[in-house]
Amino acid sequence: MSENPLVFDRKVLRTRRARARALGPATFLLERAATDLAERLAAVLRRFPLALDLGTPGDEVRTALSGLNSVEAIVAASADRGGFYSPLFVAADEEALPFRDGVFDLVVSALSLQFVNDLPGTFVQIRRTLRPDGLFLAVLMGGDTLTELRQSFAAAESEIEGGLSPRVAPFADLRDLGALLQRAGFALPVTDSDSITVRYDSVFGLMNDLRRMGATNALVDRRRTPLKRATLLRMAEIYRQRFADADGRVRATFEFLWLSGWAPHPSQQQPLAPGSAQARLAEALGTRELPAGEKAGK
Repeated sequence: MSENPLVFDRKVLRTRRARARALGPATFLLERAATDLAERLAAVLRRFPLALDLGTPGDEVRTALSGLNSVEAIVAASADRGGFYSPLFVAADEEALPFRDGVFDLVVSALSLQFVNDLPGTFVQIRRTLRPDGLFLAVLMGGDTLTELRQSFAAAESEIEGGLSPRVAPFADLRDLGALLQRAGFALPVTDSDSITVRYDSVFGLMNDLRRMGATNALVDRRRTPLKRATLLRMAEIYRQRFADADGRVRATFEFLWLSGWAPHPSQQQPLAPGSAQARLAEALGTRELPAGEKAGK
């Protein structure tokens, strides 16, 4: 059993997503992520007979990948059936995958894994479900996401209420993801990031979109009492003062963190064994190699 602390209330997250579907979901970020994911996958020159779309809250990724000749069958897996129309659907939580080892040639996920409590454990399970030389490709929200909203709420609550409450999720950091992939046993891990700026007439337009994404506060330690009107209005004022453009519209940052890794296979490129180099670095640089402990002269 994982000893990781519970950061996200995943039952509340599912409730938030159900409310978003009832309101009419805002899917522009998912559509952007799915399109970019399909473009990245198109550059991989191999076929994937069986793929898993893990946790993505909708059919956007499956729809985007269905246009690729390299991807044949796609299984959708999520703890919440709502929003999925794929006949190949499995009810499964990202933290407890029900698949046997070595089932899939490809596992993809879009804008879901940032809400997992045990991300290292989930990575291990994903690697195990992949066949040797299978690919894992995912995008999740990064730490710069909604930085403007985080700062504005912090300033308003400090001023009005004399303290802070957790309101914006502590998303993953790009520097940590590569190490987590290696720890999970992935070969050739690669990570990169992409920031997207969305502009709104006011911060209330942003908050409405977050509600329609099912991305409002699902933290375990969230404040249970209603937000004070005075705090909300002061937050909106601070947001406008700090993050408005010349035309009066306000900015909101969404950071996409991209990660990929391969299930190990003997055919993959391997690092050289220590001491196997055929030439010394000092020779290549045209300098003199000093024995250990000897200091360079001035």
